[in-house]
Amino acid sequence: MSIDHGNTTRRGVLKGAAAALALAGAARAALPAGAFAQAAGPEVKGVKLGFIALTDAAPLFVAKEKGIFAKYGLPETEVLKQASWGTTRDNLVLGSEGNGIDGAHILTPMPYLISAGRVTQNNVPVPMYILGRLNLNGQCISVGKEYADDKIGLDPKVFKAAIDKKKASGKAVKAAMTFPGGTHDLWIRYWLAAGGIDPDKDIETIVVPPPQMVANMKVGTMDVFCVCEPWHKQLISQGIGYTALTTGELWKDHPEKSLAVRAAWVDKNPNAAKALMMAVMEAQAWCDRPENWDELAAIVAKRQWINVPVADVIDRMKGKFDYGNGRVVEKSPVMMKYWDNGAAGYPYHSHDLWFLTEDIRWGKFEGGTDTKALIAKVNREDLWKDAAKALGGIAIPASTSRGKETFFDGKVFDPENPAAYLNSLEIKKVA
Repeated sequence: MSIDHGNTTRRGVLKGAAAALALAGAARAALPAGAFAQAAGPEVKGVKLGFIALTDAAPLFVAKEKGIFAKYGLPETEVLKQASWGTTRDNLVLGSEGNGIDGAHILTPMPYLISAGRVTQNNVPVPMYILGRLNLNGQCISVGKEYADDKIGLDPKVFKAAIDKKKASGKAVKAAMTFPGGTHDLWIRYWLAAGGIDPDKDIETIVVPPPQMVANMKVGTMDVFCVCEPWHKQLISQGIGYTALTTGELWKDHPEKSLAVRAAWVDKNPNAAKALMMAVMEAQAWCDRPENWDELAAIVAKRQWINVPVADVIDRMKGKFDYGNGRVVEKSPVMMKYWDNGAAGYPYHSHDLWFLTEDIRWGKFEGGTDTKALIAKVNREDLWKDAAKALGGIAIPASTSRGKETFFDGKVFDPENPAAYLNSLEIKKVA
């Protein structure tokens, strides 16, 4: 999973030189004054990036803390905490020129919703580009301690029986997610619907910012929520609830967050965009190496990033999942992956198509939406490939599709026929 920075044209210059000189040349190539900076350097010295306090934003923290942005000619890059996904959207609409931000760690469907004007003021489109994926897996669905005896797990039918009983007593049932049409919304909807629960009719879905999930569960605002870490582990640490399932159990190695940047900024600063991607890729690779996990946990727990005890981060980062209900999984096969030699970073078109298909399912886009054209505008996997080639040593996918994807309930999404997948789903808004 390491990135090779030595495979550059500088080797031709160094051919025949003494070993010591070759070594010195390789070292220079890895520094800001190296091959990349000597070619076409970034047009600007930095970019303003937003993030939400979640562990899948870790590559941005690492790139800032360890000087990787500076290494690629972007020393003035700012990584700015956002209060909610709604705030992230609003600041992306403003752009840094309007005192907002240029890009962000973001829920993968959001750049599509923003680009199409589906979630912006007055439905004004703000073109966005997805430059790369930040991680696979790593989200969870947790329930309150009132469901301790119900042993809620992967099977949503067990949860349905529990909430049917609660509703029969006249009490409301609420499910919390972080942004309508975003990944957490889609994961919890998929799980509920697979158990025969209509998320728009049988329960109430509410929007809660990730850092506020635990506090809201504590006062009984919701029964179940979906978000990233460290909030599930913190829920357990405080004795408020337990993890029912990880989203990787719904769909193994599913795509999650993306790095998205305003299209206008990328078009104006193509070299800076490439430098940004190279820096983030190097940080992703660093995050994925086991020997770095203790340091990574210490970094993300810091006050300026997530601001939680390291104990609420470290175990699940290393793949140990104590679900808080007696179930413990060591070395989880569906732990968060940041890089996996590019497999976790490449933004497959097929994955964006699934997110758009699910947003059609729940009424965020019309059934006749030209998803192929929309993906072609927003997903810039070509820029990811350019950055990967410049870094060298990265496995670059031969296709923009990862192929058919199978979910926990046996449903299969074939990117060649999304309509068949949509038709196979019993509970949906779209006709």
